[in-house]
Amino acid sequence: MPATDTAPRTDTGARTDDAADLIHGARERIDALDDRIIGLIQERMTVSAVIQEARITSGGRRVNLSREMEVLGHYRDALGKPGTALAMTLLELCRGRI
Repeated sequence: MPATDTAPRTDTGARTDDAADLIHGARERIDALDDRIIGLIQERMTVSAVIQEARITSGGRRVNLSREMEVLGHYRDALGKPGTALAMTLLELCRGRI
């Protein structure tokens, strides 16, 4: 069935070729952004490990809760309530569960 019919395109849910093309291009951009975000998270994890090691070897604690509260507030201010959940996930990835 042609994409210009009223039946949705199974791969995009679009009902026209133009919409399907737009969705396909946007999804490719999202995939590229996701790859960049994952790379940045991995970089953040590496930097966090350096900080934790320095803190531990100097006799300090692995986690600095006041700093984590700053991070949570920053994400909440920038992204609203879901930002807090995102920040918690990032913190957990970077330092593990406390």
